Amino acid sequence: MDSIIPRFEKMGARVKVTQTARQVAFWFNRGMRPAAPVTIDIQRDRKGEFFDVRYRPDVTVEVIDVRPADRHLLLMVREPKGPRQVTKSKFLCGHDERAWFVAAVPESSSASNVPTAKEALKPEVVRREQSRKHIKSKDLGKRHTDAYIRQGEWFFLPLPQMVVDSRLILRNEPISRGRGKPHRCEFVYRTGGQTVWVNRKYPNGLTPAQYAALPSDQREASGWRWMVRDPSVFARGAIRHADHKTIILPCWHLVQMNTETQSRAMRNVAFLD
Repeated sequence: MDSIIPRFEKMGARVKVTQTARQVAFWFNRGMRPAAPVTIDIQRDRKGEFFDVRYRPDVTVEVIDVRPADRHLLLMVREPKGPRQVTKSKFLCGHDERAWFVAAVPESSSASNVPTAKEALKPEVVRREQSRKHIKSKDLGKRHTDAYIRQGEWFFLPLPQMVVDSRLILRNEPISRGRGKPHRCEFVYRTGGQTVWVNRKYPNGLTPAQYAALPSDQREASGWRWMVRDPSVFARGAIRHADHKTIILPCWHLVQMNTETQSRAMRNVAFLD
């Protein structure tokens, strides 16, 4: 696996590669379970950020495309599932504005290089809009086009004719995919979706029925709050995040998250910005 080190160095990144055990002990010491085939994280030491790649001995990890000028590469992981079966997972690793990142690529996309991996991470509505507005191929990787503005994993599609009742506008509102640092929006309007109970243990939320099924001591613990899951979200004004340049949306924009959550391989990504 040391062969991946020079490929990361070629795009200007440091990487530490570690082989892990095939099994790990349960945290409550009741047995063993298979270790994750691979885990990928962004760590920091005295020299700065680096990619931390840990893999099982039965797993193959290789870089299948590297774009030094773009500071991106595509990593592929092959995990044996039987005598004749191999599961492939792909991860886009790169630098976005101020920091390194890693994103799991949906398996359904058949991405074979960095550009196709980037396209695979775009929601269908984003791809339709860039097609409708005839965005040139050379501009598809840009963060700002006539079809959308991107900040990290979030895409914002302009809706210049949209008008919202001022009484329904939320201010200084976070948008988040669960764990990780939220992006903070100056103005947000939400509609639809499902109301859920959220706390630190359940960042993606529980439905009222799931919450009611919890033991009473868990329901009575502090930190619970109501949130709306999977609504239609629209944003306007300044969008801020510590790892990204602030963007200004002059009109209402439809907010869409990238497709990473559609990937089974996302469970192997420890990094969340």
